[in-house]
Amino acid sequence: MRFEKIRTFIKSLDMRSKASSKEINAKNFYGKDDSDIPGYTSDHIIFCDGLVKIYKSKDTEVVALQGLELEIKKGEMMAIIGNSGSGKSTLMNLIGGLDSPSAGTLIVDGKNLLRMKKPELLRYKKEKVGFVWQNNARNLIPYLPAIHNVEIPMILAGRKDAKKRAAELLEIMGLKERMNNRLSQLSGGEQQRVAIAIAMANNPKILLADEPTGAVDTATATIIYNIFRKLNKEYGITIIIVTHDRAVAKNVDRVVTIVDGRTGSEYIRKNSYKEQIMELDRMSGVEESETHEEMIVVDRQGRLKIPEEYLELAKIPNNSKVRLKMKDDTIVIYSKDKDDEED
Repeated sequence: MRFEKIRTFIKSLDMRSKASSKEINAKNFYGKDDSDIPGYTSDHIIFCDGLVKIYKSKDTEVVALQGLELEIKKGEMMAIIGNSGSGKSTLMNLIGGLDSPSAGTLIVDGKNLLRMKKPELLRYKKEKVGFVWQNNARNLIPYLPAIHNVEIPMILAGRKDAKKRAAELLEIMGLKERMNNRLSQLSGGEQQRVAIAIAMANNPKILLADEPTGAVDTATATIIYNIFRKLNKEYGITIIIVTHDRAVAKNVDRVVTIVDGRTGSEYIRKNSYKEQIMELDRMSGVEESETHEEMIVVDRQGRLKIPEEYLELAKIPNNSKVRLKMKDDTIVIYSKDKDDEED
């Protein structure tokens, strides 16, 4: 009875949403095409250029993103890593349409989010992106069974086969025998799998996962990453995992670090996932450096961020002046006081 009341309320909200968006030209619903932007190609699912986000209050101003540049290709499974306050969560909220950029370019699936009006963003969030949060309270309605939780996004989208589709998704998650259980009857890992099913309900092109394994044990985390990998390979969904845990690198093909609101270095997998699994079976304790190669990002203004450990080894303090010199095809960076002739 309670679920039927929720269903009726959701349908009334959806009717209002459709009525408020009637004036939008259907051909340009998601905004004008920005395919002529330098560096952007049709292979990009996400393209950020000079992305800025500033939070303002009465007395303070915080710059969360400082001209960030990021390119993600269609069908990638990658991670964005950064410490608290680095800007990674802000970036996820912008990509997901939960917040608006202050300046710059943010193109998702060929459309510029900075140009979207409120009704456009509402439809974008329903159709293009799915969210998996670490805090299950943001994903799930606790007094409803798992299958009804998964149905709700599809009811919002007006799908007629919501119950059938919800059952199919829960079966993919390995929860066929648990779909009629309330959340209090499910473990934390099972609840997180229900959350993934909810995120997949409307066939999104992008899945955004915020610390998806932060509250589960190692065995459950492996199950969750295997589900992500299956969705990525079999359904072609672009999966972006936002975390502070560098150990996630072994589960994805590319890791982008964010430091102080800008992209720093990237870690790109050396071998395919299948080859890595064979290696892990052969030997234990494989380090991240053995599976991924670190790459430093040079942005469109020619700037790069040198890792702190390199600066310490070279005895170059932060906010200091350095000298550059070309040796054959290599750029050598010297500290200010180092002799020009030394390596």
